[in-house]
Amino acid sequence: MRFYDREDQLRSLKEMRELSYNDYSRMTVVTGRRRIGKTTLVKTAYSDEPYVYLFVGKKSESVLCGEFCQEFKEKTGAYVPPMDSFRDVFRFFMEEGTRRKFTVFFDEFQNFLEVNPAIYGDIQNWWDRLQKESHVNMVVSGSVYSLMEKLYKNRKEPLYGRQDAMIKLNAFPIAVLKKIMEDNAPAYSKDDILALYTYTGGIPKYVEYFIDLKATTPKSMIGRICRDDSPLLEEGRKLLAQEFGKKYGTYFSIMQAIALGFNTQADIEDYLGGKSIGGQLSKLESTYELIRKVRPIWAKPKTQTVRYEISDIFLRFWFRYIEKNQRLVEIGNYAALGKILEQDYHTYSGTVLERYFRTKLIESMEYRDIGGWWDTKGYIDKHGNHQQCELDIVAPRLDGDVVEIYEVKRNCEKFDSGAFAEKLAYARTKENHFKRSRIVTGVLSLEDI
Repeated sequence: MRFYDREDQLRSLKEMRELSYNDYSRMTVVTGRRRIGKTTLVKTAYSDEPYVYLFVGKKSESVLCGEFCQEFKEKTGAYVPPMDSFRDVFRFFMEEGTRRKFTVFFDEFQNFLEVNPAIYGDIQNWWDRLQKESHVNMVVSGSVYSLMEKLYKNRKEPLYGRQDAMIKLNAFPIAVLKKIMEDNAPAYSKDDILALYTYTGGIPKYVEYFIDLKATTPKSMIGRICRDDSPLLEEGRKLLAQEFGKKYGTYFSIMQAIALGFNTQADIEDYLGGKSIGGQLSKLESTYELIRKVRPIWAKPKTQTVRYEISDIFLRFWFRYIEKNQRLVEIGNYAALGKILEQDYHTYSGTVLERYFRTKLIESMEYRDIGGWWDTKGYIDKHGNHQQCELDIVAPRLDGDVVEIYEVKRNCEKFDSGAFAEKLAYARTKENHFKRSRIVTGVLSLEDI
């Protein structure tokens, strides 16, 4: 699959290179979760000239230094004396930058923590001494998002505030997913796009996996997931083990609970046998950014009406189906796993469809806010039955006092306009914003993709 999107990020990387070469050294930090395309982005940005690519493997410091020196010599032609400490290597880089202009890219930068944590202090020392006298375009990236954030945003860390630019990569926008399908499967259906979103969340490496194998329909994607050589079967575990380390058990259990529909703190704690998880929830949200609090739109920040959802669409799928059915994976019963995915596809993709449309509306830049609205008490319908009141999408427009309210149904024929009208009438009695605004309603279905 060819390179897609990232125009703004490519522009930023090239601008930093120009500033480094024409003014003085700059440091750019590229962050984002595993498989988001950090390395590919940097390599694409600097494909027009030789640059020094240094992968920080979990090796001894002396071995890494030997590899770094060899790479620098090959890419620049400079004489590089033998060195076995990174303090000397980085000093050499910065001093060489006073005589020549070059780009150096440290990949998996957070791994220095395991090689020698003092290295970050050595970088700070020589960067501060020689930044204004040299012309080094330094780029660092890493797959452990929480550690990369800590290195540059924690005041106690030596590299705090040293970055001149910080680029955070996110999943592909929906428009880009459509473009990819147009280029690679021109006859794609709307359900094909939904399946690609459902099983990848727009993460470039996962999208590339399906596209390169020409798996562009729900059935063919499931076929590629459920086989012994599928990288997606272990992907969730690898991603989270990187972030959490060896003590990931409770975090895994919390994520699985949320994926299965236990979305309040009380429900999650019940699922875990009454275990208190306030601290872990906070870390999952603030430190790792893997879950997020969801409140009814317009609710006050301190409202107790809070639900949790997994931020990452792929991880939501992985926990709900792969982790839950790990025993099938372990015994190699991929046919049974595939059957479960196929049987659940219409129901599960229907729940993802709401996230799809919210994302699509957000990307349109036409709204001041986008969310859902619900009331925990509910109401009594015209038949005397108690009903929960939940509005799938509530979107106040930027222009005027119009609020758009949508119900999301995979099949629009299942939309019950009478029940929707009852919910809306009840919501108007509870939320002043509905009373003051002009309401536009509708149903969004697979046909609107």
